[in-house]
Parts: sequence; structure tokens; C-alpha cells
Amino acid sequence: MREISQQAVTELKERARSLRCEVIKMLGKAGSGHTGGSLSAADVVACLYFWEMRLDNANPGWPERDRFVLSKGHAAPLLYAALAEKGFIPKEELQSLRRLGSRLQGHPDMRKVPGVEASTGSLGQGIAWAVGMALAGRLDAKDYRVYTLLGDGEIQEGEVWEAVMAAAHYRLDNLVAIVDYNGLQIDGAVDKVMSPLPIAAKFEAFGWNTQEIDGHDFQQIMQSLEAARGHKGRPSAIVARTVKGKGVSFMENGVDWHGKAPNTEQVERALAELAVN
Repeated sequence: MREISQQAVTELKERARSLRCEVIKMLGKAGSGHTGGSLSAADVVACLYFWEMRLDNANPGWPERDRFVLSKGHAAPLLYAALAEKGFIPKEELQSLRRLGSRLQGHPDMRKVPGVEASTGSLGQGIAWAVGMALAGRLDAKDYRVYTLLGDGEIQEGEVWEAVMAAAHYRLDNLVAIVDYNGLQIDGAVDKVMSPLPIAAKFEAFGWNTQEIDGHDFQQIMQSLEAARGHKGRPSAIVARTVKGKGVSFMENGVDWHGKAPNTEQVERALAELAVN
């Protein structure tokens, strides 16, 4: 098991802060997009891209790379920010989000953006895609790992559970599904719209190795990824409890920030808060 140093945690916190700043700036510029769910998952994505996954930005199609599928595709701004921070795309291109002719649209396009493994947006389909990738890796005797990030509202989709069942059937221990459990979806509280609770118990019942963590505690995120890597014979699910809009006080736990972009004044306030935190 890799040592988790305080220096590594400090560096990842700074990465996550940078990702959140880029999300705010690009959404403010675009005037539309999904803010809350991008901010809630920033700490998990920072750990994946800057600590966990094996990637090569000079060779996005490297066959041995780890794969990441953003199943909650509307959080594309966060993925773009991570790809820019990692060197897959120029950072200045982020300001073209959702513009006519830009390759950075509201949902990620694998045909246009280097580092995007799957074109996602139709909720529930990303995990099925990740299961196929993991199964292909097994059949090809490759040692790459596959990670997918789902929203807690997204797991109301029946297709998710078909994929979960298939992954357990094929004992895909090279697959990790992370649920961004922020408790809110576009129409309100997840457990009031159509409760998927208890999430961890459901994955466990389908035969997955399951953990439940604080999705903003870097030690817990890193330890859970380490534990998943060491677990053999079953796929792993990490249920990460998060706060929608995390890092910006007036966005936190606000359902109206699910699909709303900040105006100019709100961008300045948000960046000022993120600079302090």
C-alpha cells in the first residue's frame, strides 16, 4: 500500500482548489452549465487524476492507461478542468466552454477532446460503458484499471443496476465505481424524488466490495482507492458523501445551483472564497 504523506494531501488540496476555480471561471464565462455537482466531486476527481490513475497526456490513447468515465456527464466542466490541469488540453481553452464550435460542450465528447474516454450525458449509461472497458481489459490480459463517477440521482436509473449486476457476475476487480453522494438532484432531495438509499448496502447486495467515506476528506479518499486496488475478486464501490456546491458558501447545499451558472458578481465572490480556503 502506498504511503499517504501530508505533502501529498496538501498538494491534492491545492489541485482541487484550482479545479474549483476553473469550474467557476468557465461557467461564469459560458453563462450556463452545472455548478453544484462539479464542485461537489472536485476532491474525488483531484485524487483520481493527480494521485491514483496512470495516464500519459502526451499519448492519450496509450493502451496501458487507466480509464475514467464521467457517468454524470453534466459535470463536464470539472472533467475539462482536470484534463487542462493534467496537460491534455490548453488551460486557456476552458474559456470556450459551451461556445459554438468549441470542442468543450456541455457534455464530454470522446471524438473531440483528448483524454475523454466516453461521450456521456445520458444518465445511467457511463457505468455500463465502464463495465465493458473493465471486461475488455480482463479479456486482453491488460492491467489497467477503470474508474467511473456517478451521481446519486443518476443511480435511480435502472440501467445502472444491470451494469452493477454484470460487473459482479464477471468479478471485475479492475473496476471502481464512485458515487458522488451530495443528496441533491435537479428536482430536490434525492431521497424525496426517488430514494436510492441505502446506496452502499445496495452495491453490497449485488456482490460489490463497498466503502462509504467523506468525499472531502483526502485521507479517506486516498485510503479507499488504495483499499479498492488491493481488493481481489469483486468490483469496488466507493460511496462518497459530499456537499453540493462545496467550497462556495452561497452555493453549498443549494439545489438551485444544480444547473445554474454564476453571474459576474457571483464569480468574483466565489473566487475570493476559494482563494481563502
